[in-house]
Amino acid sequence: MSTAQPVVVERLEHHYGKGALRRQILFDVSATIPAGEIIIVTGPSGSGKTTLLTLIGALRAAQSGSVRVLGQELNGADAGTLERVRRRIGFIFQQHNLLAALTATENVELGLRATGRFPRGELRRRARSMLEAVGLGAHVDKRAHELSGGQRQRVAIARALVGDPAIVLADEPTASLDRVSGREVVDRMQALAREQGATILLVTHDNRILDVADRILHLEDGRISTFTEAVIANTQHMMNLLADSTSKQPLEQLVAEMDEPTFRRTLADLTQQSQRFLEATALARDQAYQSLLEQALRVFTRRVSELLGAERASLFLVDRRRGELVLRVAQDVAKGDSVRIPLGSGIAGAAATSGQPVRVADAYQDPRFNRDVDLRTGFHTRSVLCLPLHDRSGEVFAVTQLLNRRDGQPFDAADEKRYADFAASLGVLLESLVEMDRSPSP
Repeated sequence: MSTAQPVVVERLEHHYGKGALRRQILFDVSATIPAGEIIIVTGPSGSGKTTLLTLIGALRAAQSGSVRVLGQELNGADAGTLERVRRRIGFIFQQHNLLAALTATENVELGLRATGRFPRGELRRRARSMLEAVGLGAHVDKRAHELSGGQRQRVAIARALVGDPAIVLADEPTASLDRVSGREVVDRMQALAREQGATILLVTHDNRILDVADRILHLEDGRISTFTEAVIANTQHMMNLLADSTSKQPLEQLVAEMDEPTFRRTLADLTQQSQRFLEATALARDQAYQSLLEQALRVFTRRVSELLGAERASLFLVDRRRGELVLRVAQDVAKGDSVRIPLGSGIAGAAATSGQPVRVADAYQDPRFNRDVDLRTGFHTRSVLCLPLHDRSGEVFAVTQLLNRRDGQPFDAADEKRYADFAASLGVLLESLVEMDRSPSP
């Protein structure tokens, strides 16, 4: 049985119910999942994600189209074929599906017995070894009901992987887990699956784990699209709602009239979409999206300065190749008007090179201050608060700064903390634009 392409789905369609109650769940779904890859399937509730998983897992018969798993066609397959395919698949369910009265070891042993490929005398040794591998060596004799949610999920992972499956199917493996436990569960699953050469198909709503994916597929209303396409569509929808609402009102005015909680929610929504865009493995360039994001970044940066009681806010990009800071967003500087300063000079340069926040009470008394932007704009800088912005790799790629508290006082630690909350979001938006600039035009 060849595993070159463990899963090939072609023109798959699926319905539930009969007659007037008949409802189509999947529409013309096609996908190929190469051996050894981790594929994450995203999409809203009811989009068909779990149905797709059960069809690939031979837990439900395919109705229309082709589902080939480990070289076997599942549409029309007999019960014996379906059973043989299931024995090569490790299942991780959202609700763990452990037997509460059995110990962790006994639950994992059940996974081995189901494969029918290991002698009885080897079951316990393999089960305990796998439990140790997922960090449960001290809990092998505890019953399932005595374990925490994260521990039970690790037992479920051990049960799925103990039989050396060719494919692992996981349905919301981090659901109901906190951030730390969820991350730990996925990291362990990824490491063990890589070690065994297994292919993973993982359904999730958890954006925190998208980075483990080799590819991301998105299901929307039973139809499959690339993750990047979905992100662009979602972001454009949100931005277009803003644009539509501003037909009689400029975007800047709309944002200016938002109270702080509303502004924070709007910025968080856009940031989330941009973060998902950055995490997509195939980054596309969409000019309409880019234009809207550019506008939003300028407007949101200005609004942040207003909320923090500052006269100005700006964003500088770090150009390490040329050893410069490039002004990307600033008030009173025309778009396209290039402002570049040496990376090693200025207060913003100090934040970029040190990677640490910088607060200055009187800019003109600070020897690091570069007066070039003031000279070009006619603005007079007094107090400065600069924060470095880190990209996904942890490198400083930009600097954001606030200028002049309106009450005449210097920026303090409270200002710095509050600014940092906003700066992280602005950094994600800016990084999205940088990535789009780097990507080739379609």
